[in-house]
Amino acid sequence: MSRYTERVPDVRKVLDAMVSENVIEHEGQIENDHIAFRTMGVPQLGIQSLEKVFLHFGYERRDRYEFDVKKLNAYWYAPPTDRYPRVFLSELRVDELSKPVQQTITSYTDEVTADPVDQLDLDDAEAVDAFLHQPLWRTPTVADYDALAAESEYAAWVIYNRYYLNHFTISVHGLPKPFNTIEGFNEFLQRHDIRLNDAGGIAKRSRDGLLIQSSTVAEMVSASFDDGTGETTQKMIPGSYVEFAERLPLPKHAGLGASEIQRSHRRDGFATSNADKIFESTFTAQTGRKKSTGD
Repeated sequence: MSRYTERVPDVRKVLDAMVSENVIEHEGQIENDHIAFRTMGVPQLGIQSLEKVFLHFGYERRDRYEFDVKKLNAYWYAPPTDRYPRVFLSELRVDELSKPVQQTITSYTDEVTADPVDQLDLDDAEAVDAFLHQPLWRTPTVADYDALAAESEYAAWVIYNRYYLNHFTISVHGLPKPFNTIEGFNEFLQRHDIRLNDAGGIAKRSRDGLLIQSSTVAEMVSASFDDGTGETTQKMIPGSYVEFAERLPLPKHAGLGASEIQRSHRRDGFATSNADKIFESTFTAQTGRKKSTGD
């Protein structure tokens, strides 16, 4: 989280705004709804590899989600206790991409010859943290990055960022009024000039109406690419972003008072329709969008 905060300016901007407006007294009061990682769906990597980290620490795999247009699969993982965030892992269905793009991807991922998690001491927290920030394959070239982005912006993001944290999520339902709804929190964010993803609407609502989410648009960051001669080339690419979630009580718990509602009483899991649009926080349709009044 410390490295993610340094690299994603909106994290600091949101947290500082929350303290300045007395939404919270300190950052420790924020509930992290979930964190998310993106992966390449190849035999030695993908969800089946990365999930081992979280299963080791007591997380339990729950629902599967499919995103056919984006060619992605995902699972979410429930934490061993409510003090920890949920985990959302997604992977690209590499074998469904065009042959040239598949070949480009595997030219990098084939450098990983065995499941790297099997080589980790999962009881060594520092080693796990270092693993999530280390390059798994060589630095891509700009040409390869652009070729992937033309067919799958998800693929381009992963080829450069590997397992870098894609986002963390602030739970808004536990905040004081009027910040305890996505609508109210979005208004607060827009007052502070935080740019929000408008794919499918700024507020993305599940079909049952009990999970409402929004997210910032990933800011462009300067990335160093291999230019093929041993030197590096700089290119601005989408970084990571911040998400916000409101989970309403399940109908059977709707009569509980605000002080009685626990995490177990609220809508759990995720919604394919919401997540599909949240993915686009790093896509050029969002990052390249001209800023407008009220955005």
